[in-house]
Amino acid sequence: MNILKLLALDRFTILLIVMVILATFLPVSGEPAKVFGVITNIAIAILFFLHGAKLSRQAIVEGILHWKLHVVVFAFTFALFPIIGLLAKPVLLPMLGEQLYLGFLFMCFLPSTVQSSIAFTSVAKGNVAAAVCSASFSNLVGMFITPVLVSLFIFGQSKHDYDPTSSIIEITLLLLVPFIAGQLLMPYVFPLMQKAPSIVKTFDQGTILMVVYGAFSGAVVTGLWQQVSWLTLFNLTLICSVFLTVIMLLAWYIPKWLGFNRPDQIAVFFCGSKKTLASGVPMAQILFAGQPLGMIVLPIMIFHQIQLMVCGVIANYWSKQDTEEYMGEEAAE
Repeated sequence: MNILKLLALDRFTILLIVMVILATFLPVSGEPAKVFGVITNIAIAILFFLHGAKLSRQAIVEGILHWKLHVVVFAFTFALFPIIGLLAKPVLLPMLGEQLYLGFLFMCFLPSTVQSSIAFTSVAKGNVAAAVCSASFSNLVGMFITPVLVSLFIFGQSKHDYDPTSSIIEITLLLLVPFIAGQLLMPYVFPLMQKAPSIVKTFDQGTILMVVYGAFSGAVVTGLWQQVSWLTLFNLTLICSVFLTVIMLLAWYIPKWLGFNRPDQIAVFFCGSKKTLASGVPMAQILFAGQPLGMIVLPIMIFHQIQLMVCGVIANYWSKQDTEEYMGEEAAE
């Protein structure tokens, strides 16, 4: 267990690895795969209903007033990430191959995380209200922006006939409609959720595990591990690490240069440097239907784990730093 803590491998990460191994040796295929896909979609809809019922309207009102911070986070999420991903194509394509590079580019087009962005901002003594609003807004807007970016820069560069409208409608029905329903029914649902506070986290992680198992099952059946070597996996991990480092440096120094105070800098740092696995994998199911989905979601799975490990270390460091500064001021008084 000490080794696992040292590697920042929590139970969910271990379960993700287990799902990949399970899909490798016992993939679901044929008619059972179709049934499993329907069950997974129902679980995704319920998950976003619970997210909608959990989100505080007061936090939205408080956070939405800080529009400058949200513009910066939005620019990082849907402009800076894609621009760097596109500009790096001459370097990344030979290292990853076409399918994995498309998966990496898809990751760049995704919205920010919600739960972990807020959690890390809170631990590091940042502007939590702004983080709640910014991360939530990123996910809602991402349901429309991500399909458009995929249409322009992935399918737009190929002969594949792709219309983002149908994907936006599917994503809206699967993710946004349940989320809005949760918001509308929040007065009735949220008190029940408070009695079982771990239900959203459990459902969140369980749904992702189901989607990952289904995605990798399909990929294994079509020969994923014959196409991805250990060297390619190493290259992908290295690229994700370097990419995250560059983004995090920019996400810290640009808000500082723009004159944001420290709590706002922390909120921008955690919301602007992260990408969602929870929304990303369901979107990939819709946007890349009929394609080797395992290759598409592999980059976001690896990037997601790296960002959690790095953000956890940084958030704890800033929290201790803030505490020490406060104690120093108390002693001086």
